[in-house]
Amino acid sequence: MSTAYVPPQSHHTNAPAPPPPEPPSVPPHASEATRLLCGGTYQNAEYRDRVIEELHLNEQRIVAPSSGFDAARVLAHALRARRQEWWWSAAVIGLWAVGVPLSGGLLLGLMGASLFIALAPWLRGGAEQPPWYRLLAAFVARWYGRVSFAGVLVIMAVTAFGAFPEDDSGSGSGSGSGSFDDPLYSGGSSGTSGSSGSDGPESLGVLFPAGGDGGPAEIWQAWFGIGVLVLIALCAAARRDRFARAFAAELSPQRFPDITGDPAEQAEGQRLARLTHRIRREQHAPLIMYDEARPFCGAGTPYDTWVLAVELRPDDGVEQRPLSNRTILESVRPLLEQLRVPAPHAAAFARDRLRRLEIDECVFLPVEGLTDRDQAPYTPQAFEQHRQRAVEEGGEKRRHFLRIRVGGWEEELVVTVFVRVHTQGRMLMLEVAPHVLNPVRAEFKEVDRTSHRLLHDSVLGKAAGALALVPGSAGRSLVALGRGAFYGWRLLTGGHSGALPDGPALSVRELAAADSASTFQEMDVARYLRTVQDRIGRGVRQALADAGYETGEFVQKIVNISNGAVHIDRVEGSTFAIGENASAAGTTVTGKGSPDDGK
Repeated sequence: MSTAYVPPQSHHTNAPAPPPPEPPSVPPHASEATRLLCGGTYQNAEYRDRVIEELHLNEQRIVAPSSGFDAARVLAHALRARRQEWWWSAAVIGLWAVGVPLSGGLLLGLMGASLFIALAPWLRGGAEQPPWYRLLAAFVARWYGRVSFAGVLVIMAVTAFGAFPEDDSGSGSGSGSGSFDDPLYSGGSSGTSGSSGSDGPESLGVLFPAGGDGGPAEIWQAWFGIGVLVLIALCAAARRDRFARAFAAELSPQRFPDITGDPAEQAEGQRLARLTHRIRREQHAPLIMYDEARPFCGAGTPYDTWVLAVELRPDDGVEQRPLSNRTILESVRPLLEQLRVPAPHAAAFARDRLRRLEIDECVFLPVEGLTDRDQAPYTPQAFEQHRQRAVEEGGEKRRHFLRIRVGGWEEELVVTVFVRVHTQGRMLMLEVAPHVLNPVRAEFKEVDRTSHRLLHDSVLGKAAGALALVPGSAGRSLVALGRGAFYGWRLLTGGHSGALPDGPALSVRELAAADSASTFQEMDVARYLRTVQDRIGRGVRQALADAGYETGEFVQKIVNISNGAVHIDRVEGSTFAIGENASAAGTTVTGKGSPDDGK
């Protein structure tokens, strides 16, 4: 039996290429926003403390919705960064504690100067533009500490090299000891005060504590103090190197998506395991438990929220159909889903973020009334019951929203639009609440660049950087250990684990957001919002027309911005038109609201 030969078919080059397969979406725990937030916990102590306080200390608080990132992984790295800070701070304080008595008290003056340097950031405050008196106080404390540290360090070096004059009376240590005679310490007779060579040491004696035998510090004590400072500098250098290597390893863009190999995720502890389970159950759930004062916590900054109300007037000559909230939302949704389809001529290489447009429904529930955090109804069956009831009831506390989300710039720029419709008393209420989550702070984005610089710096550069950290090391370490002790006290005595549930007080993502976006990002925000708002307006108008209601009043409250991209706003006393080549007049408009209405 022979097989028929089928010649190869010719390829039609004019046929449109099929759309490319959409690349797999990045899970929240592996997103770039999550990586930058995790890195920020190592770089910014204030941000790290806020993360731990919100997600770890206040166990009764439900986590805010985590748009495009994993708050549980950020918490794990915040705790790991704090543990590392405690270990390094304890090592530095240990060196200072050992060095002060063995150096004859020489390091005590340096420790006092270090405290002034560490006090400067607290005096300045966390505001971007602090008041002038805070700036002045921080400036004085910082430079007083630096000058004092440098002065005492110079005197220590002079003592170490035996540059002070010997005892002219022959009492005390000999020429090889390198110590200096000062009546303030030695209790010598006043007859020696007239010696011409004793003025310098006497004036310096007030800066140095007495040595171990009641006399001034000796050469070996000065050298011991210098050695301790060298060890502190080595600790600072090792800590910086560990920081840099962490960003080149587990926090690198290549390895970070592998959550199983993340050492922060492998930390043990019942509290962390319990909180991690709760956070990952709550942060991406369609059921949002909210605090009355902050209902949209986690969504970002409100962006031109508006409410539109129109009267439902039957259109003469058109059959009336039932109009429900669900009917209107189902008319809007297909138009929004069409935004995912790329243009035919660009289908082969389309990378528009709208291809990943996310559309879902969410229900907001107040947290009041719960007695335990685990009582929140996050099961699919419970959410479905709430969704079916909330979509039509138009309640005040339980609210149903159609949620449209665009995660741009590797989930750093997140645009979310919440849409709610309600028909009551022959009135249509349309609520649209856009929110924009700005990109992560610039300082958090510099971690890769900083890590690369530290790893590839010269030996001299690394040494200079480590030495620059020595003056403030004692103060910073004491502050870090003090914060840790205070946190432990709050954890033991606060009673947060048995407190009544509370809504989220802040979002760790909003806390790390920059104050503004770049020009390109602002352009993207405008494009996303106008496109989504256009489809919302068209969908609602179509639902009104299909149900047999006039659309003229609705059309009047729409502003035609450009080429069909519309933005609905609160406009009173004005008349507008929608559609290409449309014009508006101050007359009453009836009909279905076709593009020619209002001519």
